[in-house]
Amino acid sequence: MTEEKQFLVPSDLYLKAGIHIGTKFKTKYMEKFIYKTRSDGLSVLNLEQIDNRIKVAANFLSQFEPEEILVVSRRENGWKAVKLFEKLTCAKVFAGRYQPGTLTNPELESYMEAKVLLVVDPWPDKNAIKDAIKANMPVIALCDTNNQSNNIDLVVPCNNKGKKSLGLFFYILTREYLRNRGILKKDEDLKETVDDFTQE
Repeated sequence: MTEEKQFLVPSDLYLKAGIHIGTKFKTKYMEKFIYKTRSDGLSVLNLEQIDNRIKVAANFLSQFEPEEILVVSRRENGWKAVKLFEKLTCAKVFAGRYQPGTLTNPELESYMEAKVLLVVDPWPDKNAIKDAIKANMPVIALCDTNNQSNNIDLVVPCNNKGKKSLGLFFYILTREYLRNRGILKKDEDLKETVDDFTQE
């Protein structure tokens, strides 16, 4: 199968992390990314589309300096992953409750400047998205089958709730970002493993 070669990681790694397993709810927008619905009612996302969108997101983010990128994760399962992403890429990260105005109000202690926003889940991270819109920043969001996609410029379909799924996503994103920026060679891997990105 020639498809396999083009995936960012072997497909069994994706499957093992459950990056393609959605929820029992599906929004109209996310329907086009759904491959099938299982007998237990869970929606399954299309692996090729996941892989393709991760590639697009990594390429897009690579056009920005690390300090111009802000990653927000209210969801605890993503904290370890985003913090390691921050450490390895030097991007800005907000793990925990995002304070409205962080991107727009210089009076706030938490104020920071950025040029692009990546959120782990548009629902709990909606305040960050609202700020990004005010600041006229592009928004990339990891979206599960139950997410709405309003105000999102680039949707990356994936399981945005699972520790393993988020760990794998940020492992790939970190590697691709560093490769695209010339910090890693094209075929060079991270010293860190997917497990290092995965919340205990």
